[in-house]
Amino acid sequence: MDWVPMVFVTFKLLVLGTGMFFAIKWHYDRGNKNRAQQKSAVLRVSGTVAVVFVLLLLGLLLVTFFVGEMLGLDLTLP
Repeated sequence: MDWVPMVFVTFKLLVLGTGMFFAIKWHYDRGNKNRAQQKSAVLRVSGTVAVVFVLLLLGLLLVTFFVGEMLGLDLTLP
């Protein structure tokens, strides 16, 4: 009967150790997946912001030249 606690403790350690390993692995893999999704989301949003900025800058340039022409300014390049 002295072997029963040793078997139960060994079995308990193996089961809990395996469960902890897979729990840590699952959380680690899930964290990596979220990081990849977050990284792609940040890249997508930053690209959209850059495109909007360039379009607004071109629009401002066109409005500036239009208003300058209306005021009679000479905006030709040398």
